[in-house]
Parts: sequence; structure tokens; C-alpha cells
Amino acid sequence: MTTSATAGLSGADFERFREYFYKRTGIQFTESKRYFVDKRIETCIKQGGFAGFNAWFSALRLNDRPGLLQELINQLTVNETYFLREDYQFDSLLKTVLPDVLAARGGVNRMTGPVKILSLPCSTGEEPYSIALRLLEEWDQIEHVDVEIHGADIDSDVLERAAHASYGERSLQRVPMAWRAKYFAPAGAGRYRLDAGIRDAVTLHQVNVCDTPAMRSFRDFDVIFCRNVLIYFDELSSRRAAENLYGALRPGGYLFLGHSESMSRISPIFTPSRLPEGIVYQRPSGGLR
Repeated sequence: MTTSATAGLSGADFERFREYFYKRTGIQFTESKRYFVDKRIETCIKQGGFAGFNAWFSALRLNDRPGLLQELINQLTVNETYFLREDYQFDSLLKTVLPDVLAARGGVNRMTGPVKILSLPCSTGEEPYSIALRLLEEWDQIEHVDVEIHGADIDSDVLERAAHASYGERSLQRVPMAWRAKYFAPAGAGRYRLDAGIRDAVTLHQVNVCDTPAMRSFRDFDVIFCRNVLIYFDELSSRRAAENLYGALRPGGYLFLGHSESMSRISPIFTPSRLPEGIVYQRPSGGLR
């Protein structure tokens, strides 16, 4: 058993931690992630001023110090993203999915309520802001249809960064220079801040997609982007997340997953649709469409 903050976890401690974190988040780490987990826990122990793993883990489990679990989640969640990532799916959104959504809801002149789009996990905001930019620049119905864009993530740190919306060159590498000049302002040190009008167009939430009671507040979305997160869940958590996403969609609503993910391996509740740009999953509409 470890006593130092820097000696790494013993096998038994890793198993105790892994079981606890899975129960709280639905995220399960395999042995291949051992080094990553060890380093992040070391950081939590040092930042918390604990003598070692046992003291830190005891405080975590007993909730002795508010914020320990959230700090841990923030350390262990992966936030690799950039603007216009895998944008062939945004092509599908514009060319096929949104026209289909409008038609299913009775057309532009008859539909009630906004078109609702959710990005989950949204990380530092690049995905929901990319959706906003693509709609503004390329969707011919944007002047006629109310659109709500929501971003959600389990990590409170990335949500703060999403709200601030300041980005470096790596995040902006795929943003056309004309868009950068139009929607971003230099913020110093090679960073650019997104226009306040775009920032305000995206509503941010903190939620765990595996938390069924919390996910019940997400309803009637027409489109959900949930990319590159289900691969971190085991079978049970993936199925629970799929069911929560299903509940958040309108009947007939669309779900985009990451290019390496397949809902067919997780749950049969969605109907796969092969679009010209790739596969998207649809909540059945009760046989109406």
C-alpha cells in the first residue's frame, strides 16, 4: 500500500480507486491507462496537501472536503478537441438532417419552438461553437428558424474555459481566416476570443451523460452530437448513456457519434441511417417516418 504522494498506486489501491470512480461516473479505466491514472491522482494528492493515497482516498469517499470529486473528474477526463473537427458530420447536419427535421416538424412556417441541438461532451466549447459558425455561415434557413445550441460536459474546468472562449492556434487551425477575422478578436499571447454574440448563443450545462436523473432535464432535442465519449465506458455504462441520449431526443431526432463508435454494438434502440457523409443514428418516430 502506498504512503507517498508520488510513489504511484499499488495494484490494490488502483482497483479500489477504479471501482469507486466507475460507480460515481460510469467511466472505467483499464490497466493500459494505469500510468495516466497514477499521474492524475498524484496531482490531486499534491494539490490537496494530503500525505498520500490513503488519506486522499478516505477524504474523497467520505466527502470530507467539497470539490475533491470534481477536481478528480477534471483531471481524468480527456478534452482533445478543436474547431470543425470531423466536419463531414456538420455537412450531414446542414445538407440532410436539418432539412429532415424541419420537414418532420411541419415546415418552417408551421413548426413551433426552436430547433434544439446538444453537444455532449462539449469540452472547451469548440464543437458547439463550430455548429453555431457553420449554421451562421452556411445554413440558408438561419434567418427563418429559431435555433437553440446547448453544450454540456462533466468537467467544470472545461466549461469555464468554454464560457470564456479564448483559443490558441491548434484549436483554430481549421477555421477559415475569413471566419477568424469575422468572429474572433486577438486576446494576446497568440490567442483569439470568440465574439460575444456567438458565446451567448450557446448555453452551457454540467452533467454526466450516465447520470439518468440529471439527464432527465434534457428533453426534446432534434440533434445530439455525442462524439468520442462512449468508447470510454464499459457495456453497462454505454447502454445507460445510450438510453439517456434516447430520452433527450425528440422522436425522429438524430444522434451523431464519433467515427470509431457504433451504436449497433451498444443498444438496438436507435435506427442507423446511412447518409452520403456517413452513418447517423435516429430515435424511431413511432413509424411515422
